[in-house]
Amino acid sequence: MLTNAQLDERVEFLEKVKLFKGLELEALQNIADMTEEFNVSKGKPIYKIGEEIDCLYILIRGMIKISKESDEKREVIKSIMSPMAVFGESTIYNMPIMVDTAIALEKDVRCLRLKIKDLKSAMKENWDLASNVINFLGQRKSISEQRFESVVLNDARTRIIEFLKENANKLGQRIGYEMLIKHSLTQQDIANFTGTSRQTVTSVLNDLRKTNQIYFKRKSILIRDIANLS
Repeated sequence: MLTNAQLDERVEFLEKVKLFKGLELEALQNIADMTEEFNVSKGKPIYKIGEEIDCLYILIRGMIKISKESDEKREVIKSIMSPMAVFGESTIYNMPIMVDTAIALEKDVRCLRLKIKDLKSAMKENWDLASNVINFLGQRKSISEQRFESVVLNDARTRIIEFLKENANKLGQRIGYEMLIKHSLTQQDIANFTGTSRQTVTSVLNDLRKTNQIYFKRKSILIRDIANLS
């Protein structure tokens, strides 16, 4: 049972999550009271492929990766999640067996979990929430299709640059014309996300640095001018 202060804090957070945008205070309080908070250490799974899970997850702090293995036993990163992201949505489709794995990328990741039966019960009582969930699932499907098209149609350099731009828009801090991205990804993670090799990622990043389009260190990438990054 949440205290009043905890409930207020959780409601304030949920208001910022796109899935719950526009909901009235009473509905947000009801959902907040259904959620459970937990922490995950770096490198530990939130859930694994094949596990039976009956929850939807919301990321409060840190970064996670959603991944699975290819037939060649190579990790394929499907998405990188930052705070306020919702994940584990396959459970909404009555698929309790997880089809991917969620791993914490930072040392103190905080999440909420919301039981699917509680979410569906709230959806029956609130059309705005039901509409948000439908839109969320549609957008997630559209993103997956765009990723597939990018892998099929674009070369490795283009996919890596698209990755930089996408993460700059999601995580970047604007400093004049420049964008600073602070992250917890290795170059192998970037390769696994873009469907390339670590060597290719290293080569493209080094080339972008030589042409003064970016500057990077282990935990950050500075994009000089995102509009002209190419």
